Amino acid sequence: MNIINFAHRGASAAAPENTMAAFRKGLELGATGIETDVQMTSDGAVIVIHDESLNRTTTDSGYVKDKTLREILEVDAGSWFSPEFAGERIPTLEELLDLLQGRDTILNIELKNGTFFYPGMEEKVIAAVREQGMSERVVISSFNHYSLAHCKKLAPEIRTGILYGEGLYRPWDYAASLQADALHAHHSSALPEFVSAAAAQGVVYHPWTVNDSTRMQELIEAGVAGIITDYPDVLAGLLSARDL
Repeated sequence: MNIINFAHRGASAAAPENTMAAFRKGLELGATGIETDVQMTSDGAVIVIHDESLNRTTTDSGYVKDKTLREILEVDAGSWFSPEFAGERIPTLEELLDLLQGRDTILNIELKNGTFFYPGMEEKVIAAVREQGMSERVVISSFNHYSLAHCKKLAPEIRTGILYGEGLYRPWDYAASLQADALHAHHSSALPEFVSAAAAQGVVYHPWTVNDSTRMQELIEAGVAGIITDYPDVLAGLLSARDL
């Protein structure tokens, strides 16, 4: 089984997270998947950024939801990480989809709609994915499980992944109730017996965020279908050594 090497927000240990530089770097370092996050602007554009606010990863401040797309595109999203990335912009979802056109890369789109619900986000994301003909290569994930259920009703052909931390009882049964395809659990919750039980029900694990090589090895042996990491190069090396 080929284990998906998801570069978390791109290769975010090597470049500013959720920028085109990070996504390109992830692909250079051997990622076979990209994990990213989306929020929505005041004028309804779907953009790629993890936080609800601009404060941590840009030169601007305030909430994404209060900014227009034009304002977002003027923000520097790279210099906080390193001067060499000064001028990196916040991408739109369409830009990331364009980058992955013609590749076999799997894209995990996390809907960041737990703090602000962003009405219409599900429809916009699904429309963008379908327009690019990428339904078979996308997994939509969220901590907002109502949103995942809605996505599955709108687009049953697009895979969904349930994001959670720990303590979810028989998560494969819960996944069935949402018609979800994957469990995006914190890696501490991806126990080998859980991975096996889920697989028996047709549900796969994509644990996050795994940066320790020993833990990566354990999860590979447990039989997970994908691993989300800031260090896709490290994971690529481990997978290559096992011919996976």
